[in-house]
Amino acid sequence: MTAGGGPKDAERLLRDATAMLDGHFQLTSGKHSSIYVEKFRLLERPAQTEALCRMIADWARPLSPELVAGPTTGGIIISYEVARLLGVRSIFAEPVNGGGRAFQRGFTIASGERVLVVDDVLTTGGSVREVLGAVRNMGGEVAAVAVLIDRTGGTADFGVPFFACLTLDLPSYEPVQCPLCAKNLPLKVT
Repeated sequence: MTAGGGPKDAERLLRDATAMLDGHFQLTSGKHSSIYVEKFRLLERPAQTEALCRMIADWARPLSPELVAGPTTGGIIISYEVARLLGVRSIFAEPVNGGGRAFQRGFTIASGERVLVVDDVLTTGGSVREVLGAVRNMGGEVAAVAVLIDRTGGTADFGVPFFACLTLDLPSYEPVQCPLCAKNLPLKVT
């Protein structure tokens, strides 16, 4: 599903920001991949970040969110920019001891307030699920989830409407099974 620009526009914006790279990469998981998304190369470029956040805001506007929330760290920027475009408040959830996330620093959610949960790159969905829990713990109603990049290949399901500016099905390999290693391509550690 796209709004205010499509996946080709999103990929072009990421590549223009040098945030989407081709090569042979060792991910933090230890696995290898031929594509790497360095979200901070995007987030340091306001024009590209704003364009992607506008895609989210345009998609979410009919859902009438009253608040936008995201996880630390990259989700703070996305939450702020989408909220600015929608004309609503923005808050963020931080990790807490014992696991999960919570809204701190005096952030509040009114009972029944419609919350759009956003993040930068969706890989496992763990951070988003923690924010969803924090929203519900404060009595908020989750209106939808939206991300800049969905690395799950479209398999994410949060039980609410979902939008990604760009969905990628990025295969990753154990080093001993990596076809890029078999071709002796130089490895870059991320």
